[in-house]
Amino acid sequence: MLDDLKHKRILVTGATSGIGEAVVRALRDADAQVLAVGRNVEKLTLLREICGCDVLEADLSSPEGTEAISLDSGPLHGAVNCAGLALLQPCLDLTAAAFDRMMSINARAAALVSREVARRMISQGSGGAIVNVSSQAGLIALKDHLGYAASKAAMDAITRNLCAELGPHNIRVNSVNPTVTMTPMAKVGWSDPEKADALRNQIPMRRFAEPGEVVMPILFLLSDAAAMISGATIPIDGGYTAV
Repeated sequence: MLDDLKHKRILVTGATSGIGEAVVRALRDADAQVLAVGRNVEKLTLLREICGCDVLEADLSSPEGTEAISLDSGPLHGAVNCAGLALLQPCLDLTAAAFDRMMSINARAAALVSREVARRMISQGSGGAIVNVSSQAGLIALKDHLGYAASKAAMDAITRNLCAELGPHNIRVNSVNPTVTMTPMAKVGWSDPEKADALRNQIPMRRFAEPGEVVMPILFLLSDAAAMISGATIPIDGGYTAV
């Protein structure tokens, strides 16, 4: 399935931690060329040393950060919008600052990065694939998730609109919508057994996702095996949003 990713150039945002870093590593294992985008220079340098990827420092919370992404050094075949931020607040305590920051990174950055990626793909005339890393929170109500859910629902809407506009250029756009994924940060955030069990017990499979279980669907959507899949929002949640 992944043979066709070999030597293809894929941009990954949010590349220095969590799902983004796991995507970079998996793409490099598939012999893809990766342009890893993140804010932390030290982590980018380490990622480059370990994985042999190209790196680019950029703060995607501002439009200037997305416009600083240079895609002129070679062909581009795919992109994964993995940069994200979760500032969870009860609706009665929601702040404008937290809401705006999540919208700027989770939604606006995905739209603007996709714009630059699409321009490059169209100029090449080669088509391509974009995968947005959304969340189950974009599909179903969750306590204390108002701002985060709004930003991820916006990302899913961005996916559908990009699908419609870019389809004639043979550019596919999809979202994956994971449940809690056990990255190092999530393991800390969900370390309270009472809190974790309350959500796990609502998941038909009774567990959270492992990073690889989110990464492999992303790689599938980037590959030619998904050549007729576009505009989809795919839950990776053990059935949580189905019940």
